[in-house]
Amino acid sequence: MNDPKRRVQQQSLARQRAQLIMQVRSGVLSVREAARQLSVSRKTYYKWERRALAAMIEALGDREGGRPSLPIDPDKQALQCQTRKLEAKLAVLEQTEEIRRRLKKSDKKKG
Repeated sequence: MNDPKRRVQQQSLARQRAQLIMQVRSGVLSVREAARQLSVSRKTYYKWERRALAAMIEALGDREGGRPSLPIDPDKQALQCQTRKLEAKLAVLEQTEEIRRRLKKSDKKKG
């Protein structure tokens, strides 16, 4: 669906379907006429109508306020976890090196 022309055609078709569904729901058009204009059976029309109404209800439902959270990127999470582990190891190595340095310094004072 990366083809811009195809996307525009699909949006146009979806818009036409939505308009016809609204006309049927408002009594301006019959299901038979809407199905004929869409070149589909009445059964297919009703399937599209159910999907459209379900999507509308979903879209108009209450949502949490604020900015939506960003999608979780598993690669980014794995890298962040690996970075935390490496930082912890680095801290231990730095402390170990500091202890060795102090012990070496202490041994020089004694000897």
